[in-house]
Amino acid sequence: MKARFHLPNFSVHFMFNLIFAEMLKNRPDFFREGVEIASVYGTFPPSLWNGGRFQSGVCSEDFMKQVIYSFNKRGIPLRFTFTNPVIEEEHLKDEFCNKIMKLADNGLNEVIVMSPILENYIRNKYPNYKLTSSTCKRITDPEKLYKEVENDYHIVVVDYDLNNKFDILEKIPDKKKCEILVNACCNPSCPHRSHHYRTIGQEQILYAQHVKNHPDTDFSFREFFDSHPESEYERQCNCMQRTIFEIKNLRTHISPDDIWNKYIPMGFEQFKIEGRSFDLFNLMEHYMYYMIRPEVRDEARLIFIRQLVMNKVIKI
Repeated sequence: MKARFHLPNFSVHFMFNLIFAEMLKNRPDFFREGVEIASVYGTFPPSLWNGGRFQSGVCSEDFMKQVIYSFNKRGIPLRFTFTNPVIEEEHLKDEFCNKIMKLADNGLNEVIVMSPILENYIRNKYPNYKLTSSTCKRITDPEKLYKEVENDYHIVVVDYDLNNKFDILEKIPDKKKCEILVNACCNPSCPHRSHHYRTIGQEQILYAQHVKNHPDTDFSFREFFDSHPESEYERQCNCMQRTIFEIKNLRTHISPDDIWNKYIPMGFEQFKIEGRSFDLFNLMEHYMYYMIRPEVRDEARLIFIRQLVMNKVIKI
């Protein structure tokens, strides 16, 4: 039995995830049966290919090498969230994104894709990377999902609106190839979701270009939204800040008991925990909830927090 979890944000939450990986290694008795870390996903900012969640900041080459080495030496792939839906041909030659691809091009690391333009570029220029089909594609039609699973992808992330539709999930031809997003924080059947992804993609490109051309000045988010009045909803959306306790009330929520009692027996073994936009304490509760055995959760949380403090990830 395997429960292979894909965890969020290898750059912003670098030490957080590294310490958690060490806890899995050193205290396997804390963890539910079969738990593995299948990958840590995210990007090194300012990557204009990035999508799904906006990410600011600037990473040095030394830091990128450190992150790649630290996870890869533990056998944990990095999965780059290169899912920006508004990529054009002109963006393919971006120097920073291509540097990332070259630095991590060792056969272990992976890329999540959405844009056909970028996917074809990566397939041709960086064939060593395993590709994941992104949930950002919003494939909710069952027949289209089944065809996507049969395409040449390492993993296909199932749209969270299908999470509890077992009549559809049961017919997926290769369930081990599918990844289930267990803690979707967005509103079920959100009519704004695809537009939100496009807005984030536009914002990410403008941010990356701003950092390159004006590295000493702040990026104006207000200016961006003022120039994109159609994105007013995205500015007001607070879904990405929901806690695990709020997410539990959504109909798309999948509990740990569901994972082990329903999804794994059906043949699924890939599970995504989203949380690139979560604060450390909220993300910690998601990890405790999904991967730690309930009867030792308090002890595991205490040990984890102590390690975070000792490594100055949390300051007290």
